[in-house]
Amino acid sequence: MRAGRGATLIISILLLGSILFGSGCAGSGDSRVVKTGNTIQVDYTGKLETGTVFDTSIEEIAKEAGVYTEQRNYVPLTFKVGSGQLIKGFDEGVIGMKIGEEKTLTIPPEKAYGEYDEARIQAVPLADLNLPVKPEIGQTLSSSMNRNQFKVIDVNETHVTLDSNHELAGKTLTFEIKLISIE
Repeated sequence: MRAGRGATLIISILLLGSILFGSGCAGSGDSRVVKTGNTIQVDYTGKLETGTVFDTSIEEIAKEAGVYTEQRNYVPLTFKVGSGQLIKGFDEGVIGMKIGEEKTLTIPPEKAYGEYDEARIQAVPLADLNLPVKPEIGQTLSSSMNRNQFKVIDVNETHVTLDSNHELAGKTLTFEIKLISIE
């Protein structure tokens, strides 16, 4: 009779284990992974190769790094994976992640903002810009439809030299990310 009870106990334990495993209760929670087409939320911190933070979704990190902007709302970034909303390396880097997972992405220029292109620097006569005041070095100017931005890199009496490269062009970027949700 005792042998029968032992076998019953073992079968009961195995049955309970299979029920828990099959229901997902034995797992570590949500086992979904990010796929192209998912809308996700991530917290992130973007850094240059030097370790300098250039952007983050986390207010405390922004304050510590000296990049805090009062007008900005520091919340997780929401985007549709594969839609082209973000740089290619970031978009590709989140695929396969699970909720709560943290990851560091190192993104070369060709999957970020491209290589720095000297051909995107041009000298323009000041008269052609029709500006009320002479621009200053470091200032950013926008095209008439705000589609393009140009950084003023030199100014003299007759010309202004403009650079239309993205400010992160030619740079390898590192992003520390944490997947918050998959919708």
